[in-house]
Amino acid sequence: MVRAADRAKNPARSSVWLEDKAAKASSRKADQAEGLDRDRIIRTAIQLLDAEGLAKLSMRRIATELNVTAMSLYWYVDTKDDILELAVDAVFGELSLADPDDGRDWREQLRELATAYRQVMVEHPWVATIMNVYLNIGPNSMNFARAVQKIIASTGLPLTARSGATAAVFQFAYGFATIEGHFIQRCAASGMTLDEYYNEAMEAFTGEPKFAEQLDEIKGAIQAHEQMTVAEIWEGDFTFALDLMIAGIEAMVARAAG
Repeated sequence: MVRAADRAKNPARSSVWLEDKAAKASSRKADQAEGLDRDRIIRTAIQLLDAEGLAKLSMRRIATELNVTAMSLYWYVDTKDDILELAVDAVFGELSLADPDDGRDWREQLRELATAYRQVMVEHPWVATIMNVYLNIGPNSMNFARAVQKIIASTGLPLTARSGATAAVFQFAYGFATIEGHFIQRCAASGMTLDEYYNEAMEAFTGEPKFAEQLDEIKGAIQAHEQMTVAEIWEGDFTFALDLMIAGIEAMVARAAG
């Protein structure tokens, strides 16, 4: 059994995927809850994480939601860390991964995958907070990584440039989605829609005399977005930034060829 303390001592070697932790009991035990399995535990954990966030998740909270005892969960997982690591991989399983060998242009494939990645991060904002805590070597995470690698390889970039291109696109998407997801959470916590929160914040900013000079500098940009919803602004900014990344890859491929 790997305990939380063991993970802290050996984070580079500690992963639910490096040990045989597929359902721990092959036969039914007297105190196992009827109908309980690891997939159900993970699905419930994800629902709680989406609704309540990381801070409120506990083995007891999951057990209460499943109407079982907390001890019942330990037939399937050793620690809450196991649940979180499994939950992250389950979320990656929600990504629709088109076949990188389907003959489409790499630009279309890259846009599609980066957009799907952003969407999953926004829908599950807790993932961005913890995904780098774990090794992320579950089957769904590895399928995603394999798809990314194949698409980047098809761009024509030299081998030494591919990891940088991957970082540029997907760390950008990760950061964008993290900020977007946090903004959505803050609006929800305030009881406002995205547009209501944005308009109230802008009114407070533009009505404050000490920001007058700065406001004058960005007045044109604010006016350019006046008729757009927050969702439209997010979408336009993400699409344009992703186009910049793709144009950058094209430029680097041309440079390498030249």
